[in-house]
Amino acid sequence: MSKKYNVAVIGYGWAATAHIAAINATSNAQVTAVWSSRPLDAGELSSKHGSRISVYTDLATMLANPDIHAVDITSYPNQHAAQFIAAAQNGKHIIVEKPLAIEWSEILAMKKAAESSGVKVCVCFECRWSSQFVATKAVIDQGLVGALHYGEIDYYHGIGPWYGQYRWNTKKELGGSALLTAGCHALDALLLCMGSEVEEVTSYAAQSANPIFTAYEYPTTATTLLRFKNGAVGKNAAVVDCLQPYYFHTHLVGSEGSILDNKFHSQKIAGLNKSAWSSLSMKMLDSGDVSDHPYQSQFQAFFDALEQGNDMPLTSFAQAFATHRVIAAADKSAAEKRTVKLSEIATA
Repeated sequence: MSKKYNVAVIGYGWAATAHIAAINATSNAQVTAVWSSRPLDAGELSSKHGSRISVYTDLATMLANPDIHAVDITSYPNQHAAQFIAAAQNGKHIIVEKPLAIEWSEILAMKKAAESSGVKVCVCFECRWSSQFVATKAVIDQGLVGALHYGEIDYYHGIGPWYGQYRWNTKKELGGSALLTAGCHALDALLLCMGSEVEEVTSYAAQSANPIFTAYEYPTTATTLLRFKNGAVGKNAAVVDCLQPYYFHTHLVGSEGSILDNKFHSQKIAGLNKSAWSSLSMKMLDSGDVSDHPYQSQFQAFFDALEQGNDMPLTSFAQAFATHRVIAAADKSAAEKRTVKLSEIATA
């Protein structure tokens, strides 16, 4: 039985394989088309993914198909803007992988296209849909740690030759910065938890001396200090040149307690041992593998929102735009070696 939304995937790489499985697992959408710059066999794709998939090599032809309701952009980051704008102009709702684009000017053009077309957008900051951050945000929202005045969420993931993304990730035009290429997930999670707009940032960049990482055309470590409008402060590290297990470090400090990764302490709960942490039962973010990402719950929420005529919750274009604006300020700060106010980053 056919589902309500037919989805076309733009780009057929590592992320696309996880996206297709997640979309097909939703109750109201299925992948019916794939565009790729390389030749693909429609029968082979259909058999692999369990849905009837047509193959396109001409993007304009695919976007003109009225039977396609939404597109899922999983191509290289420097292709996102042109493909996003073309999809919006054809009235297709959009799922797009992070980063939205490498250049801020392109993200502004994408914003204009989304607003003028009225299409709905889901951006793949899927960590907001993870067990870890659903639970963390619930603890915050229930007031168990009080008002947050400090937070640090950091991304440690060595992306070297052993990792598939490395093949193109080393190029500045494709990776952009330590924040854009991967650390954006942790920065986005920090913004989600702190719940206040950023006023200014100071960011510093560095790079490992290990020869493994010399191919990178941009600094592979960045640490950013953030000052929020409500007076809170924060820190984010984006480290893609580390030699260690994947680690999504989280430490949030409030007026009534703290959260440390999958542990917490709260003055609001009587009887807790003040010298020990209590545990939160949740699945931690412990892998960069797309097969472990919570795409299905995110995409289900997107298609449910489409049916209701609502914007995507948690990871709409507007929310992702705000995160990318902070990244643009941070990368500008590191490049110019000065504090950058968010007001310096244009919104139109």
